[in-house]
Amino acid sequence: MRKNAVLPKKLGKKIQKVRKDKGMSQEVVADKVNISRAYMGFIEQGRNVPSVEILERIARILGIPLKDLF
Repeated sequence: MRKNAVLPKKLGKKIQKVRKDKGMSQEVVADKVNISRAYMGFIEQGRNVPSVEILERIARILGIPLKDLF
């Protein structure tokens, strides 16, 4: 991934905001999505780009449509 890629950072910040607004920790979301807390942190930092399947699971756990992450 390019160091200056904007979309992963925007996506991560959106996930983080919704997660915090719902009062959920990274650990809780990661556990329910079946990924590590570290990977969840990397997603929120924009350091990793998750698969569509992972994004769908995150959106479902957060109680929002997938399209709302973008």
